[in-house]
Amino acid sequence: MHEAWINRGTALYNLGRFEQAIASYDRALEIKPDKHEAWYNRGIALGNLGRLEEAIASYDRALEFKPDYHEAWGNRGYVLTCMGRYKDALESCDQAIKINSNDANAYYNKACCYGLQNNVELAIENLQRAINLDVKYQDMAKTDKDFEQIRGDERFQSLLS
Repeated sequence: MHEAWINRGTALYNLGRFEQAIASYDRALEIKPDKHEAWYNRGIALGNLGRLEEAIASYDRALEFKPDYHEAWGNRGYVLTCMGRYKDALESCDQAIKINSNDANAYYNKACCYGLQNNVELAIENLQRAINLDVKYQDMAKTDKDFEQIRGDERFQSLLS
């Protein structure tokens, strides 16, 4: 029964109906409180609503039940970056990479975090790793506001061309 609620939540999420999606994930969690996917999906929906502290709490619950869930570590890192908690964000991304060294999204999130701190070298290093794993990150970086401070750097520009 909990799977049906998760599926309903995912469908609602895909329609942009985040509040209703969260309610569906909550119903799934009433039935099966240790369902890490429901906590993870709930975190994503909360993040989309800008409810960042709650999103972190949901990712933390997902990780209680599945500590090696690299996607949750990566998304946690992204949300922490949005909150300006860069040290914590980098630790979460590093945990995702430790679990899955091919997690391009975690490398990209690290690059964003370093870009926001104007650390050109580490931003480029992590962005290069992300692009090597998935070329879509090259296009994403071209317009990502997280790289505004380093966009004029020649090394950054050459990485995107």
